[in-house]
Amino acid sequence: MRFARLALLAAVIGLAACGRVSDLKPPPGKSLPVKPMMARTTPTAEQLLTAPPYARPDRVDDLVKKSQPRAADPFDLPPPTGGAAPALPTGTDPQPTSNETGPATPQ
Repeated sequence: MRFARLALLAAVIGLAACGRVSDLKPPPGKSLPVKPMMARTTPTAEQLLTAPPYARPDRVDDLVKKSQPRAADPFDLPPPTGGAAPALPTGTDPQPTSNETGPATPQ
């Protein structure tokens, strides 16, 4: 019972904190960043927080509007070898490999 009241109180306080909105200002004694060299004016806090268009590009989805089968893709072809791994040249033995990186030094 006591835990339920405490959880309810925490939820109400958390919800009340979400509704607090005010203008963004730099902390006391600090200023906004200096004007960029090629800019005409110093950007405001709101302009600094707005993402440029290239940071959030528009989505380009190939959505199917109706339930129809897609057209055949002429480039969706199997590999010419049927998907088998390439064979090693005749007379070569496979060498063991390691995950080590860096220059190889003779021992």
